[in-house]
Amino acid sequence: MRKPDFTNLQKVLERKRPDRATLFEFFLNDSLYARLAGVAQMGEWGTEARSAQVAKAYAKAGYDYVTVPASNFGFPQGKAAHLSSRSQNDGAMICDRASFEAYAWPSPDAAESALCEARAWLPEGMKAVVFGPNGVLENTIGLVGYENLCLMIMDDPKLAGEIFDAVGSRMVRYYELSASHELVGACISNDDWGHNMQTMLCPEDMRKFVFPWHKKIVKTIHAAGKFAILHSCGNLAQVMDDVIDDLKFDGKHSYEDKIQPVEEAYEKWGSRIAILGGLDLDFVCRSTPSAITQRSREMLKRAEARGGYALGTGNSVPEYVPQANYFAMIEAAVGPAFP
Repeated sequence: MRKPDFTNLQKVLERKRPDRATLFEFFLNDSLYARLAGVAQMGEWGTEARSAQVAKAYAKAGYDYVTVPASNFGFPQGKAAHLSSRSQNDGAMICDRASFEAYAWPSPDAAESALCEARAWLPEGMKAVVFGPNGVLENTIGLVGYENLCLMIMDDPKLAGEIFDAVGSRMVRYYELSASHELVGACISNDDWGHNMQTMLCPEDMRKFVFPWHKKIVKTIHAAGKFAILHSCGNLAQVMDDVIDDLKFDGKHSYEDKIQPVEEAYEKWGSRIAILGGLDLDFVCRSTPSAITQRSREMLKRAEARGGYALGTGNSVPEYVPQANYFAMIEAAVGPAFP
């Protein structure tokens, strides 16, 4: 087990060469956490016991940080009728000005912090990387519904803008509180913006409603001396210049081979923004361990001289990823000594 050292991820986010191959993952899964942490069952979400277990698992696997929510802040939404297959309008709570004004908007300041006792469970050399309760666009879609939001932008853009503002301003405050904590090294603004072909809203509407709030989020994180990472799924080709030059994110996470293989993303964008993870999740699920290790080594080799890259999946490691395949991936960075 190698000792965590956050300066490696810091160098990646500065587009420099880390001292050793560096890993990045948004999250793993409870079975993997439990196996790595050496426990029979994970603690309840939001408890200090769970935070300690997740941090131990990240350290055991060779990461230099652990991802955590800063608090239990979030935007209450209606109950979905189905979870396995559902409409993106399902559970919407705001449909007009009356429901907008009636909604009980939460306060990030009133949320219960998850970082107060971080020193007790954060391994030496590690820092916390805080993620959000979804992002500006995702939360707005959750409150209004996707198709409903598209229609509202056309029919009542003023109301749509006010809803985005209500969500975005609270997200800025969430990251202001998060980034100020001494044990936080970076923050992830996790907000899925697109699908396989394009962004969920046209680029003009993304720039009008969504990006101004992400720009404020990044400024807030940078003002605290921390790094800002964008986790966003989908095809962002039309807005990557915005992400880099206007919003000024330090790193970008989430890639799919059918949109743009991480190798291509690194060659195209890697001189301007850190590329994090990227091994297509379908590839990691379906390929042989040897093929996964080989592609991982080749990606690390590609970035070895230039820096600005950390190895990981294109999205996360959910339960359906074979654990042997996950270990085959990180073996390229940390070796094969795993349970």
